[in-house]
Amino acid sequence: MTSVPATVIDAADEELSALESDHDVDVVLAAARGSHAWGAAGPESDYDVGFVFVQSDLRRYAHVRQPPTTITSEADRTDVDLEFQGWDVRTFARLLADSNDGAIDLLRSPIRYRSAYEPDELAAYVERTVDPMDLYHAWRGIATNNYRKYVSHHLVRNDDETVPILETTDDGYVVEAGDGTTTVPADDERYAETQTRPTVKRNLTITRAAMYARYLWATGERSEHELPELEFDRFLSEQAPTVFDAERIDRAHTLLERKRRGEGAETVGDAVGRAFAHPPVEIDPEIHARDGPNPARLDAFVDGMIATARADDGRSIL
Repeated sequence: MTSVPATVIDAADEELSALESDHDVDVVLAAARGSHAWGAAGPESDYDVGFVFVQSDLRRYAHVRQPPTTITSEADRTDVDLEFQGWDVRTFARLLADSNDGAIDLLRSPIRYRSAYEPDELAAYVERTVDPMDLYHAWRGIATNNYRKYVSHHLVRNDDETVPILETTDDGYVVEAGDGTTTVPADDERYAETQTRPTVKRNLTITRAAMYARYLWATGERSEHELPELEFDRFLSEQAPTVFDAERIDRAHTLLERKRRGEGAETVGDAVGRAFAHPPVEIDPEIHARDGPNPARLDAFVDGMIATARADDGRSIL
């Protein structure tokens, strides 16, 4: 089980209390995000904290000047570096209604810094009702965008269009062009060559997202749509073997272990492969699309979060 030192939990709690005071909100749930949540943290990893908050004065939701729907903050303490991202309860519910991967991961996180509101029932409901197609495209987007930005060698045109470089020759760059290829001269001033950063960390992020998307698709084709485990090591050991070959799993394990050892910034080239980093754009909605969580049911959970916030500060809901 993933864990963090008690000193980090205490520091996070102190910073959350300060955010509550600064923004006049009540934090009802706070949990680890990022590498600590899915078991890939190394010695250099910061502590990312996601949280859900309720306005202390509920009248602010009806005001012409709406209160902030998100709160972000960084705390560079001498003992620990913390980064915070919070959603107000209504925004959080809307994200869950849209099967947002970040909101779902916050519910499933094994590390909780605040749990005034117990999220297990909500997490179980969302996992049962999530729209697999939305989640598939979210993970696919993480894989393809990170591959393009950090791993794929490409040109950027002066209108910001990116063109993957397939080969560098004496004449210039061989690039994708529709269903074929073309050569862009090296002296073509419309294009600039990017500087990639194909590190262990970036390759691991791409690998995880691409595997999650492909796993959800594969299990959906078997009429299951089983969600991948949030903790990546557990996913690789228990779920991945039903979909992926041993070589792909071993490659992912190697990246994971290197990240944990503190080698996240080491350059490794393309350890994923362009084809694997780009799951299919088109998947069958008849198989993979669902309505997603019911808004009325989510509203009931929102009511529970608000009631928790009011109970904690001794005020009534009204």
